Amino acid sequence: MDDHGRGDGPRPAGSGAERPPDPLPYEGVWRFTAAAVDASVPQARHAVRDLLLRQGVPVSDDLVHGLLLIVSELVTNAVRHAALLSPVLAVEVAVGAEWVRVSVEDNHPYRPTALEADHGRTGGRGLLLVREVAREAGGVVDVEHTASGGKVIWAALPLKPASLT
Repeated sequence: MDDHGRGDGPRPAGSGAERPPDPLPYEGVWRFTAAAVDASVPQARHAVRDLLLRQGVPVSDDLVHGLLLIVSELVTNAVRHAALLSPVLAVEVAVGAEWVRVSVEDNHPYRPTALEADHGRTGGRGLLLVREVAREAGGVVDVEHTASGGKVIWAALPLKPASLT
């Protein structure tokens, strides 16, 4: 039986193989799916907020508000523009030692672009808002194609412990 070195316990000092540091208690990746309907917008926002609190992620109030605004805008976009081809969307939250990333994935192939601000319009500025919130927090936003032909829109923001903001 070959276990390829898995589960062999601690290594003796001087064995040449350093063990990577254990992840911080709040690090991890969580993913959930929701129907592409209006009711999923507040549900996704509450699920992300509750996850951040439950995991003890060191986020300031401003960062939480920014993340929740981003989640709301991205889920709203998926509901409004992708539901016909993608009746289900996925929300993912990934937390590292120094960053948090939220993403929304759908199966619609259209890759949106941020529209120029048109003050006469009542909509169409969601991605501009997402980009601005991310930029102000020192983060980034991008859109990627998925292997299934859909897309994932994500925003990654740096974690700054609440005590340092």
